[in-house]
Amino acid sequence: MRIVETNDDLRALVAELAHAPYVALDTEFLRDQTYYPKLCLIQAAAPGIEAIIDPLAAGIDLAPFYELVRRPHIVKVMHAARQDIEIFFLQGGVLPDPLFDT
Repeated sequence: MRIVETNDDLRALVAELAHAPYVALDTEFLRDQTYYPKLCLIQAAAPGIEAIIDPLAAGIDLAPFYELVRRPHIVKVMHAARQDIEIFFLQGGVLPDPLFDT
């Protein structure tokens, strides 16, 4: 399990995930005193790759992750994805496509 807390680590992870036929994604977030979620953790996995991304790490830029979410040749696998989709759209301006929602 890889812990991603820097921009270099995130770019390296995304480069690996970009070759996968699918990526399983899950988020953890907080809705405290607001209707809008605060992204607290991203879990990502593909064949042979498991990682957690800390979106609260100082200086981290999630743009490479959101580019991965946007890539049409990678199926994004998520469970009950409604709230994950909401947070990707609100914070990254992207919708996961193609998406397999279990």
